[in-house]
Amino acid sequence: MEFQDVVRRRRMVREFTDEDVSEESLQRILRNARRGPSAGFSQGQEFLVLRGPDLARFWALPDLWAADGVTKAPLVIVPFANKDTYLNRYAEQDKGWTDRDEARWPVPFWYIDRGMAALLILQTVVDEGLGALYFGIAPEGVGKFRREFGIPDSFDPIGPIAIGHSAEDKPASYSSAITRRRRSVEEVVHYGQWG
Repeated sequence: MEFQDVVRRRRMVREFTDEDVSEESLQRILRNARRGPSAGFSQGQEFLVLRGPDLARFWALPDLWAADGVTKAPLVIVPFANKDTYLNRYAEQDKGWTDRDEARWPVPFWYIDRGMAALLILQTVVDEGLGALYFGIAPEGVGKFRREFGIPDSFDPIGPIAIGHSAEDKPASYSSAITRRRRSVEEVVHYGQWG
């Protein structure tokens, strides 16, 4: 598939069939996710892959921000950010900092880099002919999620991604892509100066 087609076709899917995702597709998705930017090549990412019986445990958790039809997805990947890996990397000699001061960072790159990994997952899913939904876990549910799956406190989930074969012919009628218009390039791009 051409890159422009991948970008144009990428959307959130809220209804899935129960058809499985091939191992080949899963491995390609994971390989591509690892290729996202990583400040200082810190590589502070990890991914939890949920299939089969593990999915039942996941969907039984409270505080997941996903529609009911999403629970048919045969695969969920949760990208995690690890701040300590970044702070440690930038305290190494070749980076020039001698401490792990979080205040040095203009924005938390550990989250931004994971967002880019999530986008690579979403784009690879489209290229594989599959559908996906990125969604959230309510803050009050993160602790339960960590306990259920043995996730260390130093790893922050940035949002699960449900993956499978779409059961939708078109976006759901309640999808924001249907109920809101996409802002034009002229509305969002500023050349040389804001305003």
